[in-house]
Amino acid sequence: MPSMDIIGGLLILLGLILFVIGGFWFLVAAFRESVLWGLACLFVPIVSLFFLIVHWSEARRPFFLQLLAFVLFLVGFLLSPQTIHR
Repeated sequence: MPSMDIIGGLLILLGLILFVIGGFWFLVAAFRESVLWGLACLFVPIVSLFFLIVHWSEARRPFFLQLLAFVLFLVGFLLSPQTIHR
């Protein structure tokens, strides 16, 4: 049976991969709307939040994927015994 350290590491890795995929997906949704939205989301952080609110129907799936990725990363971090002892 795999140890909690291995499971934690795999969850952290899966969370990071899904977070990157969700970020690219979000940028693709912004660039599909217009090049200016895409560039603004890429270079000005607060614009991403504004894009999420204004274009919820296009941006909700990548947002929820990143939210799931964050939860997986957090659970993996908490399951890893090395992080508890530090």
